[in-house]
Amino acid sequence: QVQLVESGGGLVQAGGSLRLSCAASGRFSSINDMGWYRQTPGKQRELVAGTSGGGSTNYADSVKGRFTISRDNAKNTVYLQMNSVKPEDTAVYYCNAGGKYLSGFTVRDFRSWGLGTQVTVSS
Repeated sequence: QVQLVESGGGLVQAGGSLRLSCAASGRFSSINDMGWYRQTPGKQRELVAGTSGGGSTNYADSVKGRFTISRDNAKNTVYLQMNSVKPEDTAVYYCNAGGKYLSGFTVRDFRSWGLGTQVTVSS
């Protein structure tokens, strides 16, 4: 099993900054992609930013130029630096990761979600 634990959420004023962290632990042999999603009540969960095992990144248009995703492979941790935040960034932010784990003699894929961390931006 792979566990993802997010931290760093909270209340911030519009225009401010916040840094989210997500650490992976458990039984896995490799982590490929890691990413951040967000969800508000009544809406579908949406991708905010993602990073592949090769280091490429992608962002939602709404956060380009303001948010930066990065990862520390040695710590199995992914970060989301949020700058110039806006009230519309208010949401629960979820970490997601995919990779491989060994089950007996078989290599299998995993996909895990964290429990989420609340980010609230006040105007």
